[in-house]
Amino acid sequence: MTRAAAEPPPPLLSSSTRTVLGLAAAVIVLTGVYFARELVGPLALAIVLVVICEPVRRPLERRGWPHWTGTTAVILVAYLVLAVMGALLWLAGTQFARLVGEFSDELQDSVQSFLGWLRSVGLDDQAADAAAAVLDPETLVGLASSLGGAVLGVATALFFVVAYIIFMAADAARYRDAGRVFGRAKAPTLARIQRLNTGVRRYYVVNATFGAIVAIIDGFALLWLGVPAPLVWAILAFVTNFIPNIGFVLGLIPPAVLAFVVGGWPMLLAVIAIYCVVNVVLQVLVQPKFVSDAVDLSLTLSFFSVIFWTFVIGPLGAILSIPLTLFVRTLVLEGDPQSHWLRWLSGDRSAVPPPDPDPSSTQPRRRP
Repeated sequence: MTRAAAEPPPPLLSSSTRTVLGLAAAVIVLTGVYFARELVGPLALAIVLVVICEPVRRPLERRGWPHWTGTTAVILVAYLVLAVMGALLWLAGTQFARLVGEFSDELQDSVQSFLGWLRSVGLDDQAADAAAAVLDPETLVGLASSLGGAVLGVATALFFVVAYIIFMAADAARYRDAGRVFGRAKAPTLARIQRLNTGVRRYYVVNATFGAIVAIIDGFALLWLGVPAPLVWAILAFVTNFIPNIGFVLGLIPPAVLAFVVGGWPMLLAVIAIYCVVNVVLQVLVQPKFVSDAVDLSLTLSFFSVIFWTFVIGPLGAILSIPLTLFVRTLVLEGDPQSHWLRWLSGDRSAVPPPDPDPSSTQPRRRP
């Protein structure tokens, strides 16, 4: 007789208990991240910038240049990306505030005509007053100032970002030797990190490409309609494209307000229609396919990530939402062989369960 294979011992904790403990640990970690968001946000931004700029090092190393030249190149390119994005945001905010001030009289007249129309259709005074408060020039200038303050708040954290980039770029040169030093011992972990880095780069390449296309189309449309400063709003459309799903709404508000001031309802509706058509076609129908191929995240999870990470670490969370979600999936799920179901739900198409063993091979054979 042959003895059947010994059954594995039952787990110490049930699956439901492990799930509850995992959720409790996640809440504790996220609470700590929330209270340390002034440090975590710049740290995450620096990591993403170094990951994006790391390929700059490769051609220098292939030519046999010293390691410090590659590190310096990564640092300089990361600083350049950071400076350009900050300058574009500052330009859009300041130009919006200036144009609102220049057209304040026209804006006030447009607001009054809009309120008269609201009252003519039977809207009560309280709702009309709320609409007036939203469209008041002082409110809009305050909104632009608050956006500028948010940008300034991000700029105050640049000291940490600048320092982080220097240290991480220097460490990245050493981490590239991990595969040679540890060999097969850490091969699966290094492979997951490589997939994460590749996904982050592909995501921002796709976003930058579609952002440029959207910005060009929106800019020419605004120029054709006669909206003031179309180049500024094209730049804003490019920058806000890096915020998934809701970015185009943020980029639509300033040109829509100015279109309402300059051309009234017809121009306002034309701007909204053009933005909606361009963004629905490119960002809703076309871009998600490329983003999904790049990062393997479901659309629902992508949208939720923006809201969630913005709440956790502030405005930077909207821009870093996809990389942060990819990082959490890589850290928590991809190292667990039992997490195929959760990874598949998140959009990971490579998360397939292992094939079932052949039942015939598990049956004990009888002796003749």
